[in-house]
Amino acid sequence: MLRKFELKNYKNFKDNIVIDFGKVGGYQFGTDCITDNTISKVLIYGRNSTGKTNLGKALINIGFTLYGYKIMSEGGIFLNADSEEENALFVYTFKFGEDEVVYRYKRISETELEEEELSINGMEIFSCYYKDNFSMNCNNVYLGIENTTLDRFIQTIGSEDDNEEYSGQQIPFLRWIIFNVAIKKGSLLLKLADYVKNMFMMTVSGGLGIRLRRAYDRFFESLEDEEELKKFEEFLNFMGVECELVLKKLPDGQNELYFKHNKLIPFYENASSGTVALMNVYRRLIIAAKNTSLMYLDEFDAFYHYEMAENLVKYFKQMLPNCQIILTTHNTNLMTNRLMRPDCLFVLSRSGKLTALCDATTRELREGHNLEKMYISGEFEAYE
Repeated sequence: MLRKFELKNYKNFKDNIVIDFGKVGGYQFGTDCITDNTISKVLIYGRNSTGKTNLGKALINIGFTLYGYKIMSEGGIFLNADSEEENALFVYTFKFGEDEVVYRYKRISETELEEEELSINGMEIFSCYYKDNFSMNCNNVYLGIENTTLDRFIQTIGSEDDNEEYSGQQIPFLRWIIFNVAIKKGSLLLKLADYVKNMFMMTVSGGLGIRLRRAYDRFFESLEDEEELKKFEEFLNFMGVECELVLKKLPDGQNELYFKHNKLIPFYENASSGTVALMNVYRRLIIAAKNTSLMYLDEFDAFYHYEMAENLVKYFKQMLPNCQIILTTHNTNLMTNRLMRPDCLFVLSRSGKLTALCDATTRELREGHNLEKMYISGEFEAYE
């Protein structure tokens, strides 16, 4: 699991910002927010323009680094506009069993690396310096590679890649190792690669309310299985949308989903924006999340009544206990110990600092505290 993430000089984050998933409080409640002594369910609050979306983009930047995945709607500046530093720092600390893997890199831009380092249990595995004259140190024995193999990577520095997906990108050494070296099964490098491959981010308010019929056709096909249709129906009922569903195949071979009444009502044309958003959460997240390691959902409850938003958080905790889920929200109704706990609720400030509620007050927060009331009354205002 991801144990800690550190960032500096990226977009609006000029100074160092840290998400420490390993800083678990000693609370005896809300244990379903913790997995393997690591925070696995997080809610982040922040006023508009504090950088909640940028934080998500930064967190999944490692996916771009290892796999060339495009960062959603990237655009704009990369480095902080007020900083004189010429690179952005990304540090990921992973915990796999008793082993700690730290991957650290500096980027000059979205496509240019300046430095790259990997260490395992405190031992440096490699370090690469790309700016000006390239240089590197490598633990050949640990990686099981020879100098001739390293020479092939060095030859790629500054060369054009014929693969359109990677065109114009500088290939990081860790990516090159994963795709070009025979790594032993069960290796920590493969565990790292697999975790990163299954990280993703989505801005819910930017996509879940759009009614694109062609995006639903494949989902409706999956509902031909009666068990899958029943699961989707149960999901909607769990969320508070009381309904029965029927799937029928039309004469043209296309599937159509209906609300079951005395007269069938087409789902697609009559579902509310909130119900469509729920369908998209199910279609894009719940089904795909079987192997998901981490998901960052920005403004996840933009279309929902507060009770439905609470139900969705409960569903995530119940159905995806091992997935690290980070949700951004403005909904203070979710700021409650009935649902979360003070070490899993964070405030993102205008200055780019992220603080857990348990660290944002001199009080010792307990299960009986009304966190929402404290927030609204200004208890944590100094950290906003």
